[in-house]
Amino acid sequence: MNVYLPYLIMGAVILLFWIAERRNPESVTRFEENVLAIILALITIVSFTQVVARYGFNSGWTGALELTRILFAWMILFGMSYGLKQGMHLGVDALLRLFPKPVFRFFAIFGAACAFLYAAILIESSWLGIFGADTRGGAMVYWSKMYQIGIGLDDLRYPDWMQSALGVKERVQRWIAYLILPVGLGLFGFRALQAMIAIWRGERELVIAGHEAEDLVAENRNVLKD
Repeated sequence: MNVYLPYLIMGAVILLFWIAERRNPESVTRFEENVLAIILALITIVSFTQVVARYGFNSGWTGALELTRILFAWMILFGMSYGLKQGMHLGVDALLRLFPKPVFRFFAIFGAACAFLYAAILIESSWLGIFGADTRGGAMVYWSKMYQIGIGLDDLRYPDWMQSALGVKERVQRWIAYLILPVGLGLFGFRALQAMIAIWRGERELVIAGHEAEDLVAENRNVLKD
């Protein structure tokens, strides 16, 4: 059961996002933005209070650095799917736009497919064996191993009252912190697949933001006319 648990979690999260987006896509976007904003705010608060405690009171929290690293990883792994959904990932499309429209569309779909394959390889690489590659590993294998071993993080610990009230171990388990690996990569693959379908249907041009400078110039063309 432990082997399939990360797949079940990833599948459940993707299914929830898919169902919610079919009913109210704006609410999903707001949820993603709020999650990223909360994580960023937590990083700022923890870092600021740690600096004040260290230089103002010669004190501090030993788990602050580890917590900010984990929060930063969560922000990146969760935010990359949001960036793909919104077309925020930077890229260079100058050469692609020289090709005829059918060729441009082919390369756009190919780019989305590469993003999907990137997520699939990082999630679980053993499927590459069908191409003769002798490899095994990925986020699923790593998370399952951390879940089975049950070891804790280096410095991040539960409060004493939580240890006594809930009977949890002293240190926060690594599998809890690393849960974003299957979730984040799964969402990234889901967004890449959505982008691929949208490009195929003509609802979207690319998975990247390659012409943002041109758009900014067009938006501000009349600003200095006065």
